[in-house]
Amino acid sequence: MAITLKGDKSIDMIPSIKDKALRINLNEHIYGTFAEIGAGQETVRSFFRAGGASGTIAKAMSAYDKDFSDAIYGIEDDRRYVTEKRLKKMLAHETMLIENRIVREKHPDKMFFTYANTVATIDFAKKYMGHGWVGIRYQVDSKEDYNEIVLHIRFKEKDAKLQQETLGKLGVNLIYGAFYKYNSPKKLLKYLYDHLDKDQLEIDTINFSGPRFETVDNRLMSLQLVKNGFTEAVMFGPDGNNILPASLLYKKNILALRGSFRPVTKVNMDMYQKSYEMFIQESKVDEAKTEVIFEITLSNLRAEGEIDEQDFMDRARLLCSLGQTVMISNFQEYYKLVEYFSRYTKYRMGLAMGVNNFVDIFDEKYYRNLSGGILEAFGKLFFKDLKIFLYPMASEQPGELITSENLKVHPRMKELYKFFKHNGKVLDIKNADESIMNIFSRKVLKMIEEQDEGWEEMLPDGIGVLIKNKRLFGYSNQEVVER
Repeated sequence: MAITLKGDKSIDMIPSIKDKALRINLNEHIYGTFAEIGAGQETVRSFFRAGGASGTIAKAMSAYDKDFSDAIYGIEDDRRYVTEKRLKKMLAHETMLIENRIVREKHPDKMFFTYANTVATIDFAKKYMGHGWVGIRYQVDSKEDYNEIVLHIRFKEKDAKLQQETLGKLGVNLIYGAFYKYNSPKKLLKYLYDHLDKDQLEIDTINFSGPRFETVDNRLMSLQLVKNGFTEAVMFGPDGNNILPASLLYKKNILALRGSFRPVTKVNMDMYQKSYEMFIQESKVDEAKTEVIFEITLSNLRAEGEIDEQDFMDRARLLCSLGQTVMISNFQEYYKLVEYFSRYTKYRMGLAMGVNNFVDIFDEKYYRNLSGGILEAFGKLFFKDLKIFLYPMASEQPGELITSENLKVHPRMKELYKFFKHNGKVLDIKNADESIMNIFSRKVLKMIEEQDEGWEEMLPDGIGVLIKNKRLFGYSNQEVVER
């Protein structure tokens, strides 16, 4: 029995990388293949060194030569190797081989797995930091179908050897977590960083699938990545699966709408539709290469200091039902959002926003952490090829709208505003629907919570029915409750 002393505090004991690999090796039922491309065989090395690997490792391979790799996994249409599609081909191919070569009747209890990665480490000139796809396809019961965890990483270290070592640790953490922490995906995410630091590695996309993850919503896993500081922003599509931001935004025109979308209203959709019509008319914009992003910041997801995950899922379901791509970010200021987009594209960008939000941009309190203050922020915001599409607001004066022509900013900011306005950086959204300008998300939400009538008409078609059917935003049918 371990000795405890008065005053001892409880400490979570994190198994070492060697202990994790050894535990896997000592389980006579876990058996699989390692296929690692581009950064050495750092993950399988840990299992060889831990001991007892002969009963665990069916095969370890690294098809470094491109022609040889193509001969095994096929040639990609885009001729790229560090892609999710390539990783999934590797997982599927190696799983097929192990199923074909190992007789189930002889090994009825074997739980097969395939671990794979396809990675590019930092280049010699240290211009490109390196990134990669990592995944595992595995069973936790020999009679069950396979589960799958696939993630995308970005390296932050500036040395190839360090990046290789980091990848090796991540691989062991993933395999260990897949087998021993699958019942708690949120915790599994955190365990991926065991013996690693956020300064070494960024995980910006992760997707779970398979029988053990049937109840997992990958949108919620996206939120966890940002919430835990593993990445600054994540994206997911209408199907609920996470999307690699780089693959969606690369060399694209981007139109972004920031909001709480709690819930999404007719005003939000009118702003989107009218700004999109204007955006694609811009001379530099190719509609075929344009992406629309509905963005929600973490600050918009916090309730009394904590992130309300159910509230987040309610918003996500509604936006996905409208066929929208959603981004969750840790960017409170707009210039950080624009800087993020600029990593992936030099093409025209647009931000659609209401008058109130636009006026807030000119509040100096948001830029006190910058040495150059608001001028530095605006330089970063408007230096890029960016335009703001301004949605008007109803004035207190009947029949009057507040637009870029008559909005009021702080007197000290007036000349700064005029500069951007006169240089065509701020455009008024034309033909906005004046009949819906008194609709606000907070008003609709209060009506839903208080069971008031009429809120359905304030939302896009079908959204009210979805809220009722799914009991979103605290909606409850009182007649049903009374029965």
